[in-house]
Amino acid sequence: MSAPEWLAAECATIAFCWRVERVDGVAIGLTSHDRDLVFDGMVHRAAPGISPSAIRRSDGLEADSMDVTGALTHDAIAERDLLAGRWDGAGVTILAVDWTDPANRVELGRGTIGAIETADGGFTAELRGATAALDAPVAELTSPECRAELGDGRCRVAMAAGRRIVRIVAAEGNRLTVDAAEPVADAYGSGRLRWLDGANSGMAAAIDRSAGADMTLRLPPRLPVRPGDRVELIQGCDKRLETCVARFANAANFRGEPFLPGIDLLTRYPGA
Repeated sequence: MSAPEWLAAECATIAFCWRVERVDGVAIGLTSHDRDLVFDGMVHRAAPGISPSAIRRSDGLEADSMDVTGALTHDAIAERDLLAGRWDGAGVTILAVDWTDPANRVELGRGTIGAIETADGGFTAELRGATAALDAPVAELTSPECRAELGDGRCRVAMAAGRRIVRIVAAEGNRLTVDAAEPVADAYGSGRLRWLDGANSGMAAAIDRSAGADMTLRLPPRLPVRPGDRVELIQGCDKRLETCVARFANAANFRGEPFLPGIDLLTRYPGA
């Protein structure tokens, strides 16, 4: 298929545009042009701008990739948000646009943001193409623990009663105290915490264990926490059959093989 006339013109008027949608729903548009471009109801800001590297596309099964660089000079992409992980896994669309008439544009690729590096007031973000998903395993391995996530389509446990909104009373490192006690012992262990207020708003954290009104996160919050910040606590599961039966009465949907012999079978012999 031949290229559009505006791409083949002797005096090219091409600008790159980058649309990014974070997992929390925030969407922005950026451009490599020296002024803002508006199309499809979105303003693509010239600051901080972007500079994509050579885009590698293929019709094979290897993963397509490219790098995008920019300067941290706009509130939309703050360095602390990059370091906090707000942009991790964000969906990205790269376009070549005729800046004299933005109706003329060609999509160059789609993907998600992978590794992000910051240095000297700028950033470099790797864009992983759709074929990168082919690197993921396509078949599950057997395991004594359940491979489903609590409340997902395979687990089928109703989670409406397993969520609770509370406020932070105190925070120190990866330990938090909230204003309501858990319903059962270690109810939120292996669960999730979503920040609804404060500097961490929109992000989530993994809960290691809980005891009463105290929560221990697997990692400290990425940004400062203040008393009064609201969080949503989501119950967890340690993925053992015993917990599935006793707490959730959900053995019929258990996605593990707790009674399948493991490699330790090779070490068993008479007199061991």
